[in-house]
Amino acid sequence: MRTITLRRSLAALFAAAITFGAITQAQAETLRIGYQKYGTLVLLKARGTLEKRLAEQGVTVQWTEFPGGPQLLEGLNVGSIDFGVTGETPPVFAQAAGADLLYVAYEPPAPTSEAILVQKDSSISSVAQLKGKKVALNKGSNVHYLLVRALENAGLKYSDITPVYLPPADARAAFERGSVDAWVIWDPYQAAAEKQLSAKTLADGSGLVDNHQFYLATRTYAQKHPQVIASLVEEVRQVGEWSQGNPQQVTDQVAPLLGLPADITLTAVKRQGYGAQFITPEVVQAQQKIADTFTQLKLIPKPLSIKDVIWTPPANAKLAQAQ
Repeated sequence: MRTITLRRSLAALFAAAITFGAITQAQAETLRIGYQKYGTLVLLKARGTLEKRLAEQGVTVQWTEFPGGPQLLEGLNVGSIDFGVTGETPPVFAQAAGADLLYVAYEPPAPTSEAILVQKDSSISSVAQLKGKKVALNKGSNVHYLLVRALENAGLKYSDITPVYLPPADARAAFERGSVDAWVIWDPYQAAAEKQLSAKTLADGSGLVDNHQFYLATRTYAQKHPQVIASLVEEVRQVGEWSQGNPQQVTDQVAPLLGLPADITLTAVKRQGYGAQFITPEVVQAQQKIADTFTQLKLIPKPLSIKDVIWTPPANAKLAQAQ
């Protein structure tokens, strides 16, 4: 009787081990991507080409939408996603908070796809006039650095304004109510405010910031699955190259996904940067400048080394340079 019981116990343990192994393997074979309501990943998701390509490697794809870069990188930090895209500033704040992330690739500059806006009837006509005013922004997002640089360019300090930290939807509501004096925001929210609210632009990123978009991954996933990451970046680049030459087709495809009118979507599409590349020393240097700026402002607690969190692609991963 004891022998039978022992056999049953061993069989149960063996079955549990197989089940656990199957679950672990399934988890390892799922690439979880975080995206936002803009950018090339939206197009990639809609086209479905990534799923077909990665299926050949035995990998499935799971997509999760986030309202902004900081929230997306929090998802990356806690392990709910493996890969995502954000603007320049969120990775700096995430690295400062201890997130174990790696920069994988970037898109060319898109300085006009973020801006400081005021209401159409506002008496504020220059960035210098923001002194003493309330400015809404998503803390730690790409526009955070735009605001810092724009204030600096106008001879103001960050402490000269009152930042009101709100995610995009709440910031727009506050902007419409007039409970803030200005709003720093990115596309497509920026294009929507310009079209729907007749918001005025005090300054966009031109001459102030690059506004790169960065593709990032958890260190664990990127190091364990380098070929998956390389394939993903190649797919992103291919979609971007097509998008650059076909803005109207892109608009027709993504406007329904974004829930925005075609004219607003087209404006955002045309202002975006396309042509993903692996990280270069020049981009590392530019990102280091952003990190140093936030350290000096004491918005992050310690100096960071950007070069320490750059992913090295496998030797066979080559991307053609943008023409």
